[in-house]
Amino acid sequence: MPKLKTKSGAKKRFKITASGKVLFAQSGKRHGMIKRSTKQIREHRGTKVLFKTDGDRIKQYWLPNG
Repeated sequence: MPKLKTKSGAKKRFKITASGKVLFAQSGKRHGMIKRSTKQIREHRGTKVLFKTDGDRIKQYWLPNG
């Protein structure tokens, strides 16, 4: 069987921590900030951790070598 390739789109969007959790960047921060409340801008800062089942799905299908 051939080697499994990592999906290049997932490679750019997700990061796996040492303990195996999957980090992702919050959406809604690229443009149109004037429409959004200050609270929303503040809460979308940085990265968040995916729920365990969603993270497992990402690791299994899109980041097999991650």
